[in-house]
Amino acid sequence: MAQSSRILDNVGRLMNDAAGVADGVRREAESMIRAQAERFVMDMNLVKREDYDALRELVQAQAAELKALKAEVAALKGTGTPPAA
Repeated sequence: MAQSSRILDNVGRLMNDAAGVADGVRREAESMIRAQAERFVMDMNLVKREDYDALRELVQAQAAELKALKAEVAALKGTGTPPAA
């Protein structure tokens, strides 16, 4: 009985060690995949959301200013109706 108990203890220890190794391999694989994904995204030269939003607001403000200036030019020319944008 002691012999089988020792064998079961050894098997349990081996399984526990194997689970620890598998978890370490999983973490290492996740780390490598994350690093590759980050490198891929950096190589694509993507724009950050904050930069995109700031540029969009700037373009909208300039479009409104351009529309107002076109209306002012049309009024100064005496046409009274601004050209279509």
